[in-house]
Amino acid sequence: MYKSRISGLGHFLPPSSVSNQDLCMLMDTSDEWIQERTGIKSRRWVDSNNITSSSQMGYQASLKAIENSGINKSDIDHILFATISPDHYFPGNGVLVQDLLGLDTIGATDIRNACSGFIYALSVANAYVQTGQYENILVIGSELQSPVLDKTTNGRDLSVIFGDGAGAAIISRSNNTSEIFSTHLHSEGKNALELSMKGPSAIHWVDKLERNQISPENFAPQMNGTLVFKNAIVRFEQVINEALNKNKMSSRDIGCLIPHQANLRISQFVQKKLGLRDNQVFNNIQKYGNTTGASIPIALSEAVEQGHVKRGDIVCLAAFGAGFTWGSALLRY
Repeated sequence: MYKSRISGLGHFLPPSSVSNQDLCMLMDTSDEWIQERTGIKSRRWVDSNNITSSSQMGYQASLKAIENSGINKSDIDHILFATISPDHYFPGNGVLVQDLLGLDTIGATDIRNACSGFIYALSVANAYVQTGQYENILVIGSELQSPVLDKTTNGRDLSVIFGDGAGAAIISRSNNTSEIFSTHLHSEGKNALELSMKGPSAIHWVDKLERNQISPENFAPQMNGTLVFKNAIVRFEQVINEALNKNKMSSRDIGCLIPHQANLRISQFVQKKLGLRDNQVFNNIQKYGNTTGASIPIALSEAVEQGHVKRGDIVCLAAFGAGFTWGSALLRY
């Protein structure tokens, strides 16, 4: 059995920053209202006149991750692409990045686990490397969410939260002390529609929509915010402790916790429950909003870039989101 590690990281964010004040021009809201509920001050949205797709953003993040890892792109054996905002209904984004990178006929797998998508993809990559099937896997989390948001007062509860962006990691066979110790995955489908976007899908037909037989609300994200918050704060703590217990560690051993950037209030609540210091937790939702499947790789890449995470540090990644699905990963970076 081999060990795996994160050998390279990269991220990409659209250049256009949309502040809370900018949103006040579109809907009945305020900077104070948004920050009080979410902690978000701004988010990145693609330019509506020059849209960059989720596969293109993932490609840009991948180029940086490959360079950061020191491998050649021809060394990549497989692609795992986590997104809920693919370029097409089908095919998936993985093959689009395979083509953009000019790689040989390697496999490409798409994962649709929303906010926990990167953790799920990381778990699959870890297993592939451990079994010896592959040596270098490109894992991408990328989301283009701004085009489907209802940017009126009716949709403000969600539209103020979400942003666009991409992050990528190279998962390689470990030949040093860096190692992914374990990953832990869970789901609870009974709450599936409490955080969802029902269409377009195979059971929400376009012709019925055109005949006004389907509510337009099915084609925009919907969230039971109170229920999601209550579940998130419980599941985050549980799955983080699960990873620590598995590896006979405690919260004191964590060099950096990088939670999915869903809501700063959730991160702060979990930090308090685990007794973590401010310098043990990395948050960037204030600048970028909730980038769903891209949030953890963006945050991890930025944390390394800024020196918050260094080689040898114990890092815990944790996510909770639509599905409901949640998961964690504990590693030595």
